[in-house]
Amino acid sequence: MKPADQIESVAIIGNGLMGQGISQVFARAGKRVTLIGRSAASLEKALDTIRGNFGAFVERGLTPADKASAAIARIFTSTDIGDAAGADHVIEAVPAVRETQVEVFGKLDSICADDIVLGSTSGQPISLMTGRMKHPERAVAMHFIYPAQLIPIVEICGGPQTAPHVVTWACDVMTAVGQTPALMNKEVDGFIINRLQFAVLREAWSMWANGIASAEAIDNSFKLSLGRRYAVTGPIESAELGGLDIMNKFAEFLLPDLDTSSSPPSAVSSLVKEGNFGLKSGRGVYDWHSRDGKALLAARADKLFQHMKDDAAKG
Repeated sequence: MKPADQIESVAIIGNGLMGQGISQVFARAGKRVTLIGRSAASLEKALDTIRGNFGAFVERGLTPADKASAAIARIFTSTDIGDAAGADHVIEAVPAVRETQVEVFGKLDSICADDIVLGSTSGQPISLMTGRMKHPERAVAMHFIYPAQLIPIVEICGGPQTAPHVVTWACDVMTAVGQTPALMNKEVDGFIINRLQFAVLREAWSMWANGIASAEAIDNSFKLSLGRRYAVTGPIESAELGGLDIMNKFAEFLLPDLDTSSSPPSAVSSLVKEGNFGLKSGRGVYDWHSRDGKALLAARADKLFQHMKDDAAKG
């Protein structure tokens, strides 16, 4: 394999939202990208989205217009997975269907040179995807977070068969393209971020389902306190700034009362069974007919862009 800071090309398998965002990360970093999808029509739609995403970077002064145009020109499309063979690095970003992922890694293993690192951005243990590989030692989880072009952290996790130098190389590649690797020492379902996300979501859903507080009160309580704090200090840092002795004592009191359910509340499951999926269907816990979901998405994007500007200012 090439040194991490010298790779020139990457192939992305899957042209959905994650594949689009990952393509933008590498293209913006000066790499040639081959985005591989199922159809020419879907690939053209993906390129339209990528162009729009770069436009948002230009509007906010994060990427000059000429550099954005050059980055877009570095993204090529294909419907042939065989075109991944010439890339210095390959990342799988297909839908999280286990049989599909196993099939993709089996194909990549047969068409890519033995020293090419194969990454997966599914956020699932890489060991679940290597069943048809002759060289599972070069497979590693590289979990980007949606939206990949705006969230700088990438979870890196090898499996029992992954070579240690492959994990190190994956971390170095992420650093080289401006991302921050979060190195995991061993596999666990959901990885770091989803486990934290669903620990919070379980308690939030539980409080709403049990009538403890409204969805608005729960969301505002998080956004206007923990949400602001956690942008600067993580949960473990926050606990130690507040005093580990104090937080440990409070945990002894509170943890026994927190929700430990192994399934979502029936109130949430009932909404799903009735076709109420949230913003995309118009109703979920909230009635989205009376809320401006597009404005909320735009506000979230603006905040993420601001974080990117702050990161850039820090160097």
